Amino acid sequence: MVISTLADGFIRTMEGARDTVNETLFEPVIRLGVTGLARSGKTVFITSLVANLLDRGRMAQLHAAAEGRITAAYLQPQPDDTVPRFDYEAHLGALTARKPHWPDSTRAISELRVSLKVQPNGLLGGLQGPRTVHLDIVDYPGEWLLDLALLDKSFEEWSSEVLERIETREEAQAYRALLDETNVSDKLDEPKAQALAAKFTEYLHAARKAGFYDCTPGRFLLPGDLAGSPAITFAPIANAASAGRRSLGREMARRYEAYKSHVVKPFFRDHFARIDRQVVLVDALGAIHNGPRAVEDLRGAMSDILSAFRPGTNAFLSRLLLGKRVERILFAASKADHLHHTQHGELTAIMEALTRDARDRASFAGAKTASMALASLRATTEETLDHEGSALNCVRGSLLDTGKQAAFYPGQLPSDPSHLLGPARDGAEAWLDQDYQIMRFAPAPLTLKPGFGPPHIRLDKAAQFLIGDKL
Repeated sequence: MVISTLADGFIRTMEGARDTVNETLFEPVIRLGVTGLARSGKTVFITSLVANLLDRGRMAQLHAAAEGRITAAYLQPQPDDTVPRFDYEAHLGALTARKPHWPDSTRAISELRVSLKVQPNGLLGGLQGPRTVHLDIVDYPGEWLLDLALLDKSFEEWSSEVLERIETREEAQAYRALLDETNVSDKLDEPKAQALAAKFTEYLHAARKAGFYDCTPGRFLLPGDLAGSPAITFAPIANAASAGRRSLGREMARRYEAYKSHVVKPFFRDHFARIDRQVVLVDALGAIHNGPRAVEDLRGAMSDILSAFRPGTNAFLSRLLLGKRVERILFAASKADHLHHTQHGELTAIMEALTRDARDRASFAGAKTASMALASLRATTEETLDHEGSALNCVRGSLLDTGKQAAFYPGQLPSDPSHLLGPARDGAEAWLDQDYQIMRFAPAPLTLKPGFGPPHIRLDKAAQFLIGDKL
């Protein structure tokens, strides 16, 4: 194990040195990681970002585009031959069809390379020709990122935390009932192990549907080719350490360690450790709609996600990264088009508050972080309606379930985020003075002018923060 870790570190050091030389002397490469939790809009974000980099008419806040210094943009094969290509054309086709629909969500890692011809600025800009900057976009499920927190937890610690968390959750009732009937000291019986893992997986799916975010291990939700393997056939149980050899408890603990070694660590070694910039998309409006428990759960998930960018807290990650760090991290509240623009400031403040505790505790070694509200694809229009003599700022769009046009007012977000985070921390069951609603809108039919990508809200500002300094 030690030799393997040292070898990984040496290889990573050589790769880092090679990449530095290549980027300095030849063509710079920016590796942008895009992740988020369920229903946060990762696929739409990447599709719209790429389309708007190829046709930059709506990218006024990306300075290099506004100044006309991006002279060309084009797609190229991604450099990692073993990573599936992000299916940009199919996803864009779904959004621009005569009857547009949302593309399928992220279920595994994928990658896409966009190459930009950029004219340098400054005093020497006029003396130099354009250079090529490669943007490698890496898409991966946020549930995988949450798994990093498992690396510093033993099976007993993880089990204790999960069992305490689900003690009062209705979604976990069936799993808790099965666990009560199980003696962890019994000899391993594979059907029992599979039954426990299946019930726990059912709970995770139900919890995610109910708006909870602490749904780890992530591969239980998105198993891919691991489906049915022992590495994801375990579940949290109490008192495993006291169980004897070849018992159910001991085997569950062994499989948990195998999951960390053979699933979690390779992902961070092969993909995460190479990321330069990161955007984390969050469906904050969905959490607010689901109530105080979901907001507090989201705050905890943000803390766990930020731990992924703090290699000093994790011995494995510290050895792996060897000084490399993610330089910029953007936390973006998606679906800002579900609110009138007069509330976007409140949504951004809530997003900042959700991550502030973790950011204050974290040492990012110079990494820049930012929060904003955005919509990767604008699906609504704004209108103001008269309601009982008062102006009501609404959004209008096609409802996803029925296709009917509707004007919608979700409620007024508080100007002080503590009015949400306070009750959430205190364990309130519901909001006392407000009922926040959310509506599911279908994408609007698009008619794009030549040179213009899909309509969005602040996607260009996000791009400027993430890659603008490299252009």
